Amino acid sequence: MAKAPILKVAINVPLSRTFDYLAPAGAAVPTPGSRVEVPFGRRRQVGMVLGTADRSDLPQERIRRATAALDDEPLLADPDLWLIRFTSDYYHHPIGEVTAAAIPALLRQGRELKPSIKCVAITDAGSQSDIETLAKRAPRQAELLELLLDAGGNGMDVETLAEQMPTWRPTAKALLEKGLVSRFETRAFDPEVTAAGAGEPGPELNDDQAAAVRAIRESSGFSANVLDGVTGSGKTEVYLHLIADIIAAGKQVLVLVPEIGLTPQLVARFRKRLGVEPALLHSGLTDLQRLTAWRQARSGDAKLVVGTRSAIFTPLPAVGLVIVDEEHDHSFKQQEGLRYSARDLAIARANHLDIPVVLGSATPTLEMLKHCLDGNYRHLQLPRRAGAAKPPQVRLVDLGVAASEEGLSEPLAAAIESHLASDGQVLMYLNRRGFAPTLICTMCGHVAECRRCDSRMTVHAKDRQLRCHHCGSARPLDEFCGECGEAVRPLGEGTQRLEDALLRRFPQYSVMRIDSDSTQHKGSMDEALGRATRGEADILVGTQMLSKGHHFPKLTLVGIVNADQGLFGTDFRSDERLAQSVIQVAGRAGRESRVGEVIIQTGFPNHIFWQRLIEGGYARVASDALLEREASHWPPYSRLALLRSAAPRRADAHAFLELAAERVRSLAGERLRALGPVDAPMARRAGRYRAQLLVQGFDRRALHEVLRELRPALESEPLARKVRWSIDVDPVELF
Repeated sequence: MAKAPILKVAINVPLSRTFDYLAPAGAAVPTPGSRVEVPFGRRRQVGMVLGTADRSDLPQERIRRATAALDDEPLLADPDLWLIRFTSDYYHHPIGEVTAAAIPALLRQGRELKPSIKCVAITDAGSQSDIETLAKRAPRQAELLELLLDAGGNGMDVETLAEQMPTWRPTAKALLEKGLVSRFETRAFDPEVTAAGAGEPGPELNDDQAAAVRAIRESSGFSANVLDGVTGSGKTEVYLHLIADIIAAGKQVLVLVPEIGLTPQLVARFRKRLGVEPALLHSGLTDLQRLTAWRQARSGDAKLVVGTRSAIFTPLPAVGLVIVDEEHDHSFKQQEGLRYSARDLAIARANHLDIPVVLGSATPTLEMLKHCLDGNYRHLQLPRRAGAAKPPQVRLVDLGVAASEEGLSEPLAAAIESHLASDGQVLMYLNRRGFAPTLICTMCGHVAECRRCDSRMTVHAKDRQLRCHHCGSARPLDEFCGECGEAVRPLGEGTQRLEDALLRRFPQYSVMRIDSDSTQHKGSMDEALGRATRGEADILVGTQMLSKGHHFPKLTLVGIVNADQGLFGTDFRSDERLAQSVIQVAGRAGRESRVGEVIIQTGFPNHIFWQRLIEGGYARVASDALLEREASHWPPYSRLALLRSAAPRRADAHAFLELAAERVRSLAGERLRALGPVDAPMARRAGRYRAQLLVQGFDRRALHEVLRELRPALESEPLARKVRWSIDVDPVELF
């Protein structure tokens, strides 16, 4: 009698292996890519079948049986399973956690692909009721009826309803008793994803854009294309022509963007030009909305999928092109849990599927430029702005000569006045939110510090709070020093303080601040960007959220307030990142017919960095940085993996990494260097002491061979239970 096949099941636990189970009693053997419910310890878990085997390391009698098969057909196809295995292998992360990250939350919970959903709808009696009269005595009830009336006969699912009206439940109860609303369950359905009608024609491509489109169109199979275009050069037009080709051929396109804030303008443009409704995948969606978009992509109904980094795992049965917009943005790298790079996975996925990938940026990473120099990737350049737009004029303001008050020097203030008087719009860039970064005692010099982190508390004056931007802790704003009792004052500038200073200096003009504090509520970011784009705010104050991808037609002046913030960073990528942020934010100015101006306030106008940037632009900074990296053996001329540990006791965090360092040295010999362990740059964060071990080598294969043996060895160490630890391959942050 033939033995029953063994299911290899990935379970969402931090262990680097699959688990063996038998098929559920009386059921067919589940296909790889389908979910099963399995007993795991004393509880039941939802797992994903990744394959089957004829034998197990366990005796047959010890192999437990899955309790249920959850899918009639596989959720994931072979290419999707390949990406999961590749991600787990490359980033040395437990495959169960990778699998969990690759599917929507509702599916991880064991819900059906098309789950039943709870809905609320207005009844006939509710539709005929006098809502105006009701509003006078029960405004919340009237508000709910209005929402449901707008939703139509199908009603509204409770998740969406909770988003729009968080306190709907007691209100709905009252309306239920009156017979004005009803509650019911229904099966989820997918709305139509393709908009009616053809898309609108766009502008004619210039020679550089046309050459880029032609080069990608004519490529056969896999090709990695770095679309290196100055800000305003029309990279999106290139994307649109390529996407139109792919959709016309009956295939799908995946577009990755670094932040959800970039999606509104981009999606509106896609919708208008292509005549299709993109399926969106990002963290701002409800679980049901995310599952719906995922299902549309998986079925092939969604021809265009736009999403942030986790969208890289979306099943796409007919994908023909992957686009990574703003590839340089470090938001593409997940910094917690599974530490993957969506950009790098996009390249790997395209290579596996033998399709092109386009990596767009005005400031490509040195890694991408090195690939271009080596001939691995195609370097497609757009050196001129599209249409009549001219590059902005850049000048430095020496803060040693022109002192600033609350972030504003007189030359910058005069330029603001001039641009506003000529009906221009101004953007003030300061990548530091809050009112001030420090609260200091005027007498003894004591600084307000976080009690859980080795960091200073940030002043948030509007809320009368001190907040830690690392652990999130907050406490009331002090008026007097806790050490000597004397008065305290805020030191330095944040976006709130700059906003207040601008309101006082230019009271006749409107000022709008856009940062993570001002856009906390759902839809507030979209609303703010819409107002900014329409020119409804004269002066914009923002952080890096405003530095990339946005098009403000009236914007003519960009002021960079604290440009020296990244000039003396400890990270070897400091110059590259500072150049990227300056070029990106400067590129918002003068994108229409008027010439833009960029003013950079600096205390070091003669620094070599500023000379390189102003004389040769990003290309000069990148070229010199590549030479420096090669001489110092930093990436892209070497390979890195960063092991981190955190524990309530500093000794435990270090001891664990000492074990790791010994293992690396014994496994690698002379092939790799283990540097550390040392305290992290911020040694204590959220009450835990942090340490790190940097593993460096020139041979990628050797690095991965060592890490492949290292992870299971560390998992078996007793000390691993006392610390939180991770392996970060190709780290973009050494913090």
